[in-house]
Amino acid sequence: MGEVNISIHNHYQASCFCPVTSHMETAYHLMWLGNTVSEPFTLHSETVLNRNVKYMFGIVGIPVIEIAIAAQVAGIKYVGMRNEQAACYAASAVGYLTGRPGVCLVVSGPGLINALSGMANSNVNCWPLIVLGGSSDTNQETMGAFQEFPQVETCRLYSKFSARPSSLEAIPTVIEKAVRTSMYGRPGACYVDIPGDFVNKMVARGDVRYTDCCLPRPISLADPLEILKAVTVLKKAEKPLVIVGKGAAFSRAEYSIRRLVDECGLPFLPTPMGKGVVPDNHPYCVSAARSSALQHADVILLLGARLNWILHFGLPPRFRPDVKIIQVDICAEELGNNVKPVASLLGDVNAVTQQLFEQLLKTSWRYPSSAEWWNNLKTKIRANEENAKVLASHTSIPMNYYNVFHHVTEALPINSIIVSEGANTMDIGRTVLQNFHPRHRLDAGTFGTMGVGLGFAIAAAMVVKDENPEKRVVCVEGDSAFGFSGMEVETICRYNLPIIIIVVNNNGIYSGLDEDSWTHLLKSGDPAAVAPPVSLKPNARYEQVMAAFGGKGYFVNTPEDLQRALKSSFSEKHLPSLINVMIDPQSDRKKQEFHWLTRSNL
Repeated sequence: MGEVNISIHNHYQASCFCPVTSHMETAYHLMWLGNTVSEPFTLHSETVLNRNVKYMFGIVGIPVIEIAIAAQVAGIKYVGMRNEQAACYAASAVGYLTGRPGVCLVVSGPGLINALSGMANSNVNCWPLIVLGGSSDTNQETMGAFQEFPQVETCRLYSKFSARPSSLEAIPTVIEKAVRTSMYGRPGACYVDIPGDFVNKMVARGDVRYTDCCLPRPISLADPLEILKAVTVLKKAEKPLVIVGKGAAFSRAEYSIRRLVDECGLPFLPTPMGKGVVPDNHPYCVSAARSSALQHADVILLLGARLNWILHFGLPPRFRPDVKIIQVDICAEELGNNVKPVASLLGDVNAVTQQLFEQLLKTSWRYPSSAEWWNNLKTKIRANEENAKVLASHTSIPMNYYNVFHHVTEALPINSIIVSEGANTMDIGRTVLQNFHPRHRLDAGTFGTMGVGLGFAIAAAMVVKDENPEKRVVCVEGDSAFGFSGMEVETICRYNLPIIIIVVNNNGIYSGLDEDSWTHLLKSGDPAAVAPPVSLKPNARYEQVMAAFGGKGYFVNTPEDLQRALKSSFSEKHLPSLINVMIDPQSDRKKQEFHWLTRSNL
């Protein structure tokens, strides 16, 4: 059996204006990612019909150009981004939205380093991700090769698995392990190093160590004795609360949790990306009474959420000192972090929730709707909702956050995927913009990462284009957050993704200055010496960035302007839009129940 040299179709050579030398390693590498059948597959890209990994995001250069081309031939969709950071964010979001890892393809050295933030974000959020990084040739190690860097060692800090195949023959087994590791147990990022000389080498077909694709993610059940213990504690609760985390969303636990909440009459509180597992407008949702619910609950059923900073570590004064925690998590090491649980339910959130429900069903137990706990929660909900309505009804110009989000809420289709980032923009938007479906909110997440917005939006738009083209992706950004990855607007326009970006512009980080104040300030000296560190240029015309690349841009000052811009943007099915909404630079939240950076709230 001779050596294998897989050639790419001539039209790729013509369109790329570069020599294409995609050999056995490159084609096999990518085609393995795309194959889901159990038997060994042919190397010809046209036979790859069923794909496990569908999307790749990256920036090409030496030595990975051929890999991106081979990916397209294999049936994987390649999206060329403008920064590796955004590319990695996008690939990780695909992992969360689909349950299968997205792929981020980067060049060596600085390219990989730019992707590390995305790897860390994916690992902390527990989302499956594969990063393929080009690296310097193996025969040039320690010689000061082009962009030489200890990539495998570096990525171990940011991933579950990091490896360089020892040979071309070993590539299938390494890729299989990376894909499997990214999904199994607690999901996360995995890195595979691709030396430049591997891309152009040839290998005898018979020498390749073929391997079957990994089986679906194993589903584990909790110990039945722990289930009985949890049910006993829950039934004795006077003030029960269910907390739904993004781990429940990733587990596809929406049906089982909805049944548990409905049949047992339990109040529930979603974490930011747990929103939509049970619809936000469900009568048992107590998001509007978040602080009160956390502070007074005596038994908390924690479903795929961690007692970290987002939930104030489960500690007083935000929680009762004697609160009983029933903890459900896929990761054994997470059980007992910060608060010792009364019942530790190790397993898949969906499967364990079904176990709990079936056990509760045997006794026909239901928490009474007439309980004083319910009355107290409903009173608090009504009061907070009234306060929010007052803020939203303000008609002064410039607008405030609540007024803007009121009009956005009225225009949003209920099945929209909402991407949100920023400080005030994200925090206030979380309380006002509702989610009715699981995995329909993406934000800064557990790592509190700014700059994820446009990458996440691009990923969501690619997924919905294939699965539900009528669904809209709406990216709500603060002006500071938009600045991290604003050039990805060109990517959005290049791939014809009808994303609606709403920049809530207060001229700064947290707060800014109006134009008159800024002009007066500049008279007093060098901006670097006198401008507040949180300030940005007033009235920046971000919508012109979108218009420059062929999308629709709107500059908005009044509620009427905003309503017209929203109506026009949602009616446009093929072009992206950016609505630049000017608000009061000193606009702030009402006394906030949850602020992602305020330590006093912890």
